Amino acid sequence: MKPFHCDACGGLVFFENSACVKCAHVLGFLPELLDLSALEPGAGDTYLPLSPGAQGQSHRRCANGRQHEICNWLVPADAPEPFCVACRLNELVPNLSMAGNRERWYLLECAKRRLIYTLLRLRLPLDAVATEGRPALRFRFLGDTGAADPVLTGHESGVITLNIAEADDDVREARRVSLHEPLRTLLGHFRHEIAHYYWDRLIADSPRLERFRTLFGDERADYAEALKRHYEKGPANDWLERSVTAYASAHPWEDWAETWAHYLHIVDTIETAAGFGLTLRPRHPSADSMTADPKKAAQEEAGFDLILNTWFPLTYALNSLNRGMGLSDLYPFVLSAAAIEKLRFIHEVVEGSRLPAG
Repeated sequence: MKPFHCDACGGLVFFENSACVKCAHVLGFLPELLDLSALEPGAGDTYLPLSPGAQGQSHRRCANGRQHEICNWLVPADAPEPFCVACRLNELVPNLSMAGNRERWYLLECAKRRLIYTLLRLRLPLDAVATEGRPALRFRFLGDTGAADPVLTGHESGVITLNIAEADDDVREARRVSLHEPLRTLLGHFRHEIAHYYWDRLIADSPRLERFRTLFGDERADYAEALKRHYEKGPANDWLERSVTAYASAHPWEDWAETWAHYLHIVDTIETAAGFGLTLRPRHPSADSMTADPKKAAQEEAGFDLILNTWFPLTYALNSLNRGMGLSDLYPFVLSAAAIEKLRFIHEVVEGSRLPAG
C-alpha cells in the first residue's frame, strides 16, 4: 500500500487513521481515488475532501464510521447507500453487545479494507450484487457460541466467513504455532479466502481451467478427504518442491488460495516500498543480484519477471532488518520453480481480469 500524507499539513498519515495526529484534521478514505484525504466540514453531515482528485465533491462518512467509529471510508453525498463500498459487502457483523466484540470487529475491518484497497487497485471485479449464475460477495463475522461445532473460517458460494476469535492475538498465535502456519494474520486470512471467491469467479468453467489443472492439480479430488488426510498425516513429503506452503499441498483449491495470497503479499509490499522511494543498491561489488527498484515493479505494466526480481532482493533486506530487531523473518518462505510458475499464472489471471480504468 502506498503511504499517505495529510492534505492540510503534509504530515504522514496512515491508512487506518481517522484524524491527522499533527494538525487534527478529520481524514477520510476516497475509494474511487484510493486516497486518504483531509476533510473540511460541509453542509449538514457532509465533508469536502481536500484531495485535488476529489474536485470539491461533497462526501459523507460511512455509516459504520458515524455510528461505531469502525470505518474511515467515505461515500459521495449524493449516493443513496449509507455504507462505503467495503462495508456494503458485510452480511453479518459481530454482536456488539458482547464485551470485546467492537474491538475485534475494528481489527477485522482494518484488515478487510486493506484487502479491498488492493483489489480496487488491481481493478479486479467485486460482485456487490448477485447476478444470474453468480452470487454476490459477502462477509460474515461470527463468534463461537459454545456449541459443539466452532465457527470455521472459510468461503462458500461468495460468502467469506471469519471466526472473530482470530482478532485476538493470543488465540491466533496459538493456532499459528499449532498449525505450523508462519504467516497466519487477519490480512492473510482475507487474502486466502478471497482467492476461493476468485477461483469461482475467474477459473471455474473458464478457458483457464485446464491450465489451472496442469499447474495445481485436479480440483475434482475429494476436498473433505484431502483436508482430513492433511490434518491427520501432515503435508505431502514433496510440498517444498511444488507449493508455497505446507497447507497448499492439501488440495488444488488450497494450493491456489495460498499462492493467490502470496501474490497479494508480494504486490502490496512492493507498492509500499515504491511509495517510500525505497531502492536497493548494495555496496558490495558481487551483490548485483540485490539491486532492485520497487517503483518500476509497482507500475501497472510491470511484467511478472520484474516483480519477482524485485521481490527476492526486497525480502532479503526486510528479513535482515527484522532479524536486527530480534524478530522472525518478515517473509519466511522459499519459492520453488513450480511455485513460481503458479505465481506467474496468477499474475496472468489478474492482468487478464482487470476492469477498465475508472
